[in-house]
Amino acid sequence: MPHVTFIHGIFNKPPQDHLLDLWIRCLAEGAGLDLGAEGVTSSMVYWADVMYAEPAAEAGAEESAEDESVAEATVPETADMDVEGMDAGEAAWTAALAAKLAVPLAVDTAVGAVANAVAPSPVAATLERIPLPGFVKVRLMKKLLRDVHHYLYNVDYSPRPGDTYKVQDDIRARMIKILQEGAEKPGPHVVVSHSMGTVIAYDCLKRVAGAPVVDGFMTIGGPLGLDEVQDKLKPEWSRNDGYPSEKVRGRWINIYDKLDPVAGFDPLFANDYRRGGESKVEDVNEQNYGSWRHDITKYMRGPKLRQALRELLDL
Repeated sequence: MPHVTFIHGIFNKPPQDHLLDLWIRCLAEGAGLDLGAEGVTSSMVYWADVMYAEPAAEAGAEESAEDESVAEATVPETADMDVEGMDAGEAAWTAALAAKLAVPLAVDTAVGAVANAVAPSPVAATLERIPLPGFVKVRLMKKLLRDVHHYLYNVDYSPRPGDTYKVQDDIRARMIKILQEGAEKPGPHVVVSHSMGTVIAYDCLKRVAGAPVVDGFMTIGGPLGLDEVQDKLKPEWSRNDGYPSEKVRGRWINIYDKLDPVAGFDPLFANDYRRGGESKVEDVNEQNYGSWRHDITKYMRGPKLRQALRELLDL
């Protein structure tokens, strides 16, 4: 029996079961891919509680942001990063990525000099093409910056009184546990990741020894094209040998929308995650609609994504 392990991305989420049901329903909508009818089981790697005090009240969050007013309400302001408390290398990395994403930081003179020294990035030009108001883009990029930083630097984070997480360690443990449960199914076993979830899934499949082998890998609207992300995936990652060959025995299909603000800065992964110097990642352009192109429910309704997942599952 085939099995899909899903992992979500940035922004707060409804409870785990509710979120998994939402994704499955969107895949099946219309003449879609009904996993249950096809005999496919599924699970969700849930980590929103590591970053947020309590689950989202509605199933919407980013999934319903159809216009500027909804996007404004569902992309809340986040606190500036505590750059002052970082060592020089971490502060420089954060300032460089913040500058690339056009995120303002409250920084001292030394760190500010690093940020100001960053060359103009094509990311800024990409963001200009995204049909969202400027303040929404800033809030979105702040959220992306925080999640990427806290995960890659394994930050101690307290989303609520009494709970503190070692972000990378705790999320990795959850991912490996769910992957191992999926590995007990007859297969094929496919990992489907969205947004920041693509970074987590790749990190576990490439860099964590205890991760089981999977049969297929799908990334959707992910930031794995960022140089700063790739730098923190070293030494296991390299441009010529970045494909997680030891843990992914089958295909890696990368789904993107050029106007997705998280993926749009560098949506093509084939050139950055090669296998033995050869391009093996299959980059697939699934153009969504409306102003909010990062929406996972729109991706899940896409015919190219559905067909790609059917192939990965051998349906």
